[in-house]
Amino acid sequence: MKIFFEELNNRAVVFDNQTIIGECDYIIQGDIWNIVHTIVDSKYQGQGIARKLVECVIENAKKENKQVIADCSYAKKILEKKN
Repeated sequence: MKIFFEELNNRAVVFDNQTIIGECDYIIQGDIWNIVHTIVDSKYQGQGIARKLVECVIENAKKENKQVIADCSYAKKILEKKN
């Protein structure tokens, strides 16, 4: 499994072979990236994949000097733990 950051699609995705098994989507609001949705296929849950997807978006936002917020309840929990 490998995580890819797709800046043009405003998301981080993870593939198992050529099948998308999870993604973390965000919207751009000025200098803020708002994570709005995180999902992982039920067969792959419990492996920390959702956390890695959220962290991928956070890392790339930092590279772009953007602030991250989350409407997604899961991502919000991750952000709160980081602060």
